[in-house]
Order: sequence, then C-alpha cells, then structure tokens
Amino acid sequence: MAIFLISVSQEARITSVSHSRSSRRRRRLHSLGLAAMPEKRPFERLPADVSPINYSLCLKPDLLDFTFEGKLEAAAQVRQATNQIVMNCADIDIITASYAPEGDEEIHATGFNYQNEDEKVTLSFPSTLQTGTGTLKIDFVGELNDKMKGFYRSKYTTPSGEVRYAAVTQFEATDARRAFPCWDEPAIKATFDISLVVPKDRVALSNMNVIDRKPYPDDENLVEVKFARTPVMSTYLVAFVVGEYDFVETRSKDGVCVRVYTPVGKAEQGKFALEVAAKTLPFYKDYFNVPYPLPKIDLIAIADFAAGAMENWGLVTYRETALLIDPKNSCSSSRQWVALVVGHELAHQWFGNLVTMEWWTHLWLNEGFASWIEYLCVDHCFPEYDIWTQFVSADYTRAQELDALDNSHPIEVSVGHPSEVDEIFDAISYSKGASVIRMLHDYIGDKDFKRGMNMYLTKFQQKNAATEDLWESLENASGKPIAAVMNTWTKQMGFPLIYVEDEQVEDDRLLRLSQKKFCASGPFVGEDCPQWMVPITISTSEDPNQAKLKILMDKSEMNVVLKNVNPDQWVKLNLGTVGFYRTQYSSAMLESLLPGIRDLSLPPVDRLGLQNDLFSLARAGIISTVEVLKVMEAFVNEPNYTVWSDLSCNLGILSTLLSHTDFYEEIQEFVKDVFSPIGERLGWDPKPGEGHLDALLRGLVLGKLGKAGHKATLEEARRRFKDHVEGKQILSADLRSPVYLTVLKHGDGTTLEIMLKLHKQADMQEEKNRIERVLGATLSPELIQKVLTFALSEEVRPQDTVSVIGGVAGGSKHGRKAAWKFIKDNWEELYNRYQGGFLISRLIKLSVEGFAVDKMAGEVKAFFESHPAPSAERTIQQCCENILLNAAWLKRDAESIHQYLLQRKASPQAV
Repeated sequence: MAIFLISVSQEARITSVSHSRSSRRRRRLHSLGLAAMPEKRPFERLPADVSPINYSLCLKPDLLDFTFEGKLEAAAQVRQATNQIVMNCADIDIITASYAPEGDEEIHATGFNYQNEDEKVTLSFPSTLQTGTGTLKIDFVGELNDKMKGFYRSKYTTPSGEVRYAAVTQFEATDARRAFPCWDEPAIKATFDISLVVPKDRVALSNMNVIDRKPYPDDENLVEVKFARTPVMSTYLVAFVVGEYDFVETRSKDGVCVRVYTPVGKAEQGKFALEVAAKTLPFYKDYFNVPYPLPKIDLIAIADFAAGAMENWGLVTYRETALLIDPKNSCSSSRQWVALVVGHELAHQWFGNLVTMEWWTHLWLNEGFASWIEYLCVDHCFPEYDIWTQFVSADYTRAQELDALDNSHPIEVSVGHPSEVDEIFDAISYSKGASVIRMLHDYIGDKDFKRGMNMYLTKFQQKNAATEDLWESLENASGKPIAAVMNTWTKQMGFPLIYVEDEQVEDDRLLRLSQKKFCASGPFVGEDCPQWMVPITISTSEDPNQAKLKILMDKSEMNVVLKNVNPDQWVKLNLGTVGFYRTQYSSAMLESLLPGIRDLSLPPVDRLGLQNDLFSLARAGIISTVEVLKVMEAFVNEPNYTVWSDLSCNLGILSTLLSHTDFYEEIQEFVKDVFSPIGERLGWDPKPGEGHLDALLRGLVLGKLGKAGHKATLEEARRRFKDHVEGKQILSADLRSPVYLTVLKHGDGTTLEIMLKLHKQADMQEEKNRIERVLGATLSPELIQKVLTFALSEEVRPQDTVSVIGGVAGGSKHGRKAAWKFIKDNWEELYNRYQGGFLISRLIKLSVEGFAVDKMAGEVKAFFESHPAPSAERTIQQCCENILLNAAWLKRDAESIHQYLLQRKASPQAV
C-alpha cells in the first residue's frame, strides 16, 4: 500500500523534531506522561482448528441503498474436532450458516456470537464437526459504508453532471471482514472464486479475468459476472470494483494484459501509467527472475480513496492523483509521483502477494522493500529523474527525523489488535525500512542481492515468510553476516551518530570513530547505549565518487587508517548518504569539507547529507543553529533540485519555529537572500534543453521566494495569475502551485474567492488538490475560518480534507491555532469520518506539530485523553514530544539566531 508519508507538501513539512538537554526533557516527558506507549490491549489470533481451502463468494451490491447481499460457500478443513467455528466479521449480519462435512448431512449453526471489539464471530453448531473437509455456507448482508475501508461506496459525477456511486474495496490491513466473514489473517491463505451481481451497464472487476457473464435470473437489469479462480492468496489482497470506467490497454513484452481504468471520458489520462506499468512488469520479472503469476493486471483510479494506492493482486486501486496524468495539466512532480506509486504497487505483486508476511509484525518487510525498489524501478524507466538523490530527501531524512524521537518504534513491532496494525503504517515501516534495505543492498552488492531475492521468492512462493527468512536467503547468497547486522537495525529503534576526528600520520590519515544513539533531544545520556553494526564507507577529495575504504563498524569505538592521503585532502564518511546514521565531524574536518559545497566538488547527495546532518545536530542542541545558517549560505552556487528541496524543507522548519517570535520577518529576509540568486538564474520560463528536474527546481524556488514576499516574484506571480484567470495565458502546470501560493499568501478575500471558483471549475482532481493544499496560505483570521469550513464541505473529497486543514496549520501562526481549535470543535465528525486508519494520525500530526510552547503539549495530550483515537496513540505521543522539543530549541537558540540575522542586515555581504 502506498500511503501519503509526504506531508501536505515538502514545503509545509513541519515535522519539527527539535531539542533540549536530554535528561531535563525526559523528566518533562514523564511529568506529561509522554514517555511510554499505553498498554497493549488483549488480543488472540484465530484458532487453528478450522481453516479455509477455497472461498466461493457471490456479492450483490445495491448502489442506491448502499447495502449488499452475500453468499459464501467455503471449502474448509476441520483440523481438530470442534463444535464452533471462529472467523473475523465486522459490520456484517449473518442470516444463515451451515457446515456440511464431505459426503454427509448439512449441520445448521444454532448461534452467532459477535465479539464486536475483536471483530470476530463464533458460529455454534449443535453437534461436533469432525476432522476432515467440508463446505461452510453463510448468507449475510452488509453496508456499503462511507469510511473508505472494507466494501465501501465512492462518489463520482458523470460527464453529464449526475452524482453516482461506485462500490469498491480496501481491505488492508484488516477490513476484508467488513465485506464477507473470513479468516482475515495474512497467513491463512486460500483460493477465491468470486462472482458479482451488478447492473448490466456497469463495469465489474476483481483480481482475476472474467470467465463468464450472464443475465441474472431475478432481474433483467442485472448480470452475474464470474471471475477465474485466484492463486492461493491472503484475504487482504482480495478486491472488487463495480462502477463506470473507461480503460486503455496494452500487453507487456511478457504477454501480460495491462489495463488502466479511468473515469469515463478520461482514458487518455491513463496512458502515462500504462506505459510505466508495461515497462515495470518485465523489469521486476527480470530482477526477481520469477514471472508475474496472473494473466492480467488492472490499475484503476478510485474517486474516494484513503491511501495512495493498494496492491490487490491483479487489481491495483489508486487515488486519481496517483494514477491519472493529463499531458497539459499535470505537473512534473505528479508524473514522478505516479511513476513511483505504480513501481511500488507492482513490486508488491511479487513481494507481498506471491510471498506474504506471516503476521503484521513483518509489515515493514512488505512496505520497506516496495518503498526501496520503487526507486530502482523508476531509475530504470526514467534515469533523468535523478531519483536516488530524491530518495534521500523524501525517505531517508524523514525516517531519521521520526526515529530520533523517544516515541519512535523499532522497524519490527509486535502487533495484535487491528487498531495497532493501523499505527505501524508510518515512516518507520516505509521510509526507514526502505533506507535500511538500500544500505543492505549496497553492503551486499547488486548481484548477490538479486540472487538472494530469487532464492527467497522461489522458496516461499504462495506461502508466508518472516524477516528472518529473507535474511537467511541473502546470507546464503552473499556469505555475509546479514542477520547479525540487520537485527541491530530492525529490532531496536533509533540509529547511531558517528563522531569522527582525524590526524595526519606521515602519508596516512588516522580516523577515530565512535558511535552513540542519536537522540532528538541532544547527546545520549543513560547507561546502556544501544550499538549498531554499521556498514561505513569513506571517501576523499582524490575521488569523491568512489569509496576509498569500506568497513563494518561492530563496536562502539574504532580506529581506521587511510593509506596515502595528503594533508590537504578532505575525508568524508557515508559516501552517497547510504548508511542510516548521522555523522558529526571534528571542527577541522568539517572546515575542510565546506569548500566542497561551494565549489560543488562534493557530489550532490553528499552535499545534501552534510547539510541535513548539521541541521539535525543543531535541532538536537549539539551544535548552534547559527553555524548551520552559515553553511546554508555556502549553497549559493547549488544547481541540484533535490539539494535545494532539502534545504528548503529545513528552512521551512526553521521558519515555522521562528513564527513564534517577533523576528519572523528577518528569517524571511534570509530565505530571500539564499534563494534569489538561483531564482534569477532560472527565471520564470523553461529554456531550451531543460528537463524534469529544472521544472521541479523552478517551482520550488519561485514558491519559496513568493511565500517569503520577494517583491519581483510577487509582482510577476500576480501578473501571471491575472492572465491565467482571464484566460489570456494559461499557467503551465509546473508554475501553478508556486503562483497560487504566492498570490494567496499576499492576497485578500477576492483572491480566495477566485481560487475557490477555480477549484469548483477544475475537472481534474490533481488541480483541485493543488488548490486545496495552498488555501491555508491565506493570512486573515476571517479567511482562514472560511478555508476551514470549506475543508469539511461537499466540495472537498473526504480524503483531501486532511490536506486542507494541514495546509492551514502549516500556513501561519494564526492558522495553526485556528486549525487546532477547528479540529477540537469538529472532532466527532472528523473521527467518525476516518475512525481507525492512518488519515486520523496524519490529520493530528499536520495540525499540532508546529507548536513550540510547553503548555500546548499538555493541552494536546489532555484533549486526546478525553477523546481517544486508539490508532493514533503513537502519533499523539510523537507530536507532544515534538512540541516540547520545539519549545526547547526556541529557548536555546532564538536569541543567537536573532543576533546573527541582525548582524547580517547591518553588514550586508555577498551571499
């Protein structure tokens, strides 16, 4: 499943992980009760006495009354004599149930005992079911809910303007049980024969190809559509869709039928994803050396969809914005997002679907792996995207921000109750998972890694596996101690800070390395400091792109000798920013590296890593924030989009922090000074020979300058916006976000009215989302209120409300307070809308994490104590911790930052 770990935009990344002295802050965390996660609720997996072999399932959805009828005939195996069958079941009413042992009389169930809290039902039988096979029959009814989980309804508008509903599914993690009674655990695999009874003018899709379509005897307006039997698979990967769609199709070079289903009239917008999917399937087949096991794969855009996409085997569902591309109206970042999400979901067809995790504890293996290999795939399809540099900014650094908190969690988390499963769909499972697999791939080498993957997939196909099984395959392929190394990364939370100092000894360089856990709150204090086995690469200025030495650091301190290194050469750790650790250099080593930023002799991903490490060390109070501001000024010649993107994120975090002071304007001046030279070099219009990354960079820089109130940028944005609205000169898709943001931030009620009108007129969901995300930039309290009310209106799709409210919280100091009040005032409606699910966690995170006053942490904690949100408990803990860290950072560094900014103003220098 692709979830939106990317916050409202990289610009609004307010995940401020900031800092004070550790012990003092930990005392404060304890006084607020924030240091430990709550007790896990009691939970038992399903008994193993009865299990399914095949589900024959017929569903008949009513698209007007929002109900469905279901008939299940499951071939089951009774492994141990029993007089009851326990299954998962939620929001479903069973009408009749019976069990017929093979060749024997049918036994009718005499009772259905629903355990709603545990989402289980116990079917009781009057006599004992003996061991052997038989058929379990259940007739049931359910609701096509509006919660974007289970079998649910999705609202769409026909080309003629009529509102209709599709019936669609989202089962991961534990919601197949809302569509039919089942053994809803990943290790209880079976085959599926699915039939859907649907209106004859609707498209009906499921995991497999259609094998029969015939009139339904009781109603001439309905047809019964029968699908081929699936391979052995887990319930969370089953899917069905009933609605109105167009499609485009092709065959991959391996002969698999690939289709992309789009809203009616928008088939053209499926072509980009179709092209990516058709290239991706053969890429994975070759990489894993295992063929794609189904005859077809469908990718379909769903109007109301909580996640980014879901990898149902053979029928992958997507948000419209993660699948549809309009050549004229889609921006470069949308193309890239679609390519990554298609790459992610198709990787799951092997890694997750063919071989499935044994239990949700190993979810990270599914998601971390797909989040890593999606980049490998996009790099193969679109080498011009420089996607691996973007990985560092999008995944690696984001995972490190979260994982430095006391309230992080290990990659592998023991989970039980369904609400706990929802909690681990986070940046640790996805982004840290992907980062440690990237480090592992680098440590093993591509050839042995591929061989190990093939061994793993071949050995466990159509079965379930645990993390240890993958380590064993990779260890056999590479001969390296994979399990020993990786257990230090997956079974304990956090990551190390490597401190390094050097000394010239004749012609050689002696390095002294030491590791300690990196904490968001400052230097690690406490007794037992965790240790990691860290693959370390070391490069020098002699060849910045090549490792001079690779070592495995398996103790807390190590000395390393680099042979033949001149005194004037710099030495750098973590070539390519691949190792999942932060580096703190001695001041002499750092001094020697800084010219490599200015003259670009350090590779882009190393420039990015160096700056990001320094920024994090400043947030942790290990170095001064002023030191980092000075380093940021060295990026004046920087040409690389991703380096600028990361710099921009960090300055955004600092701006959010300083919005709590009376010198917010001064940091905006600093932003303008840093970004205006690159802004002038790029200009507003694409030049001949420019590509994807130039378009991304232009949008980023103009948005940053416009938001900061750069006069020339603001004037040009207003001029172009006026031409756009009047239809004289339509803005290119890549310029829309920065222009919309700029005019709104410095606009009035009329500007907001025009934006809302553009939103209403937009035919494409991408454009609606683009507008929704920037509405929060508006500054007047009255207009902010209007935007918040709009967020809950019918105009905004349920899954997008979160980014409107998050945009308000990230837009300004007043917006943050207003968004928090709005959430408290409308909590019942919001919670009811998202219930479990990660959207509620995302809403909370985006809305409160920018606060920087101690008492707000207490207020947030108290609110959620009286308004529980079980699936967001960990997120709430992390947010409260971040608020305290922000407050400490502000107390510690605000004055020195202010003095530095004033001093710059007094003696302007060439930046």
